[in-house]
Amino acid sequence: MHPDEPVVDAALVRRLISAQFPQWVGLPVTPVGSAGTDNAMFRLGPELAVRLPRVEWAAGDVRREHQWLPRLAPQLPLPVPAPLAVGRPAANYPWEWSVVRWLDGVNPAVGVLAAPEALARDLAGFVNALRSVNPAGAPAGHRSVPLASRDGSTRAAIAQLAGTIDTAAATALWDKALRLPEYAGPPVWMHGDLTPGNLLLNRSGRLAAVIDFALMGVGDPTADLIAAWNLLPASARPAFRAALRADDAMWARGRAWAFSIALVTIPYYRHTDPALTANARHVVREVLADRSV
Repeated sequence: MHPDEPVVDAALVRRLISAQFPQWVGLPVTPVGSAGTDNAMFRLGPELAVRLPRVEWAAGDVRREHQWLPRLAPQLPLPVPAPLAVGRPAANYPWEWSVVRWLDGVNPAVGVLAAPEALARDLAGFVNALRSVNPAGAPAGHRSVPLASRDGSTRAAIAQLAGTIDTAAATALWDKALRLPEYAGPPVWMHGDLTPGNLLLNRSGRLAAVIDFALMGVGDPTADLIAAWNLLPASARPAFRAALRADDAMWARGRAWAFSIALVTIPYYRHTDPALTANARHVVREVLADRSV
């Protein structure tokens, strides 16, 4: 998925486990299919998972998760990954990697949610609980930055997508978003990447767990609104918005965040991650059709 990405397979995982964590030697190693792009995931026996960064920019997030998830977990209403160990670079693999508890559930499928409004409220409840955690000493969220910081990459993506999207409408929406007031509230905790691949549902279609906190941190929490467009149908968005008490400016910024992320995703991953690209195209269509603000 990325230039110069190291080969990460089950054989490598077995070598790393054997050399560094003998207590888990002999447990079966099974690749986990995922639309995720920054980490490769493997089951390690029935109760564990191994996550290995695919790219250098994700490598530093291993320590962030191991430091902060144990502090966040007791204050959140749903399970989150429980880090158990940090592995060292070895066997021609260049970065730290992690072993975590496996969490059961299935990723939501856009368009066929069993209980979309209930899921919207579940998700908002999780976001509100995360925002209420004391932010003292926490690192800045990777996406707790102004929209203007994404201007160059967003406009470049719009240009690359000429002929496949309405570039005039996309540019007009983005221009309008850049004129929105910036977030003026206190810094609060955010997940940073609330996408279908980072959410787990139970058999009833309710939110069961939230995973992949690599982008977590404190600051402007607007980017956590992206689930309104990458997952929820238009009919469920009002419940999500009301539970988060998002005013017009925050809602519009959240929509712009979802739009920018999707636009940049398509040209980068269209040949390597069909599932992620399909979701990004879905977001672009949903945002251009949205008249909620």
